[in-house]
Amino acid sequence: MQAAVALGGDSADIARARHLAAGFLTRVQAEHGLPVSQRALDLTQLVVSELVTNALKYAPGPMLLDLRIAGDVVEIVVWDSDPVLPVARAADAGRVGQHGLEIVMAVAQGFEVQREPVGKRVTVRLALADDPDGAVNGRSPL
Repeated sequence: MQAAVALGGDSADIARARHLAAGFLTRVQAEHGLPVSQRALDLTQLVVSELVTNALKYAPGPMLLDLRIAGDVVEIVVWDSDPVLPVARAADAGRVGQHGLEIVMAVAQGFEVQREPVGKRVTVRLALADDPDGAVNGRSPL
């Protein structure tokens, strides 16, 4: 199960990517019977939004969004043309903005960045369902 789209690099791509992600997970649940929690749907849209926003900001131009199911997770992959790898900044409550990567890494089960022959590929893995004991994304509740 997979969905992919090439995005042109304008601000309308953020909403378009979120819509694609929501539609993809809705189809996965309806057509394949896989459990997709509301939290997974919301987090997927959030992560897609953050990754596409970062690509627009730091790598103007075309990008690719690929969504796929791998077992009990959704993999969100965004390719862009900028070879510079993103780095999460240290937490700073006084900083306004630039918290997107920190947020993505906090909610993800997996996060990896690979340099490609042209640009880079960012992959984020999110659990499709919340654990029955209340743990989210494989982490124990606080």
